[in-house]
Amino acid sequence: MKIENTKAQMRKGVLEFCILSVLKDDDAYVAEILSTLKDAKLLVVEGTIYPLLTRLKNAGLLNYRWEESTSGPPRKYYSLTETGKLFLTELSTTWNELHHAVTLVTSQKTTKNE
Repeated sequence: MKIENTKAQMRKGVLEFCILSVLKDDDAYVAEILSTLKDAKLLVVEGTIYPLLTRLKNAGLLNYRWEESTSGPPRKYYSLTETGKLFLTELSTTWNELHHAVTLVTSQKTTKNE
């Protein structure tokens, strides 16, 4: 089994949650979303993020608007819908529970007979 495949699957599993989290406080266009993810060491390419953004939009979790740019073509800014905000809240709860469970399972255990 190749470790890189497993690591990639782990990243993919949280990418949707991370993208919604990036948009929770402010609208953003793709380059800003990618930059935020890159700064967090989540390596994502445009070919991965565009289909995911489209899927999230089609699911009713995101809206977008076009805005003129002074440095190039118009930009598509994404924002959370009300449904997206509720979905993110549920994902946050699930993430916290999962993080807690994984930490418990993976943390070093003391001897059971002590």
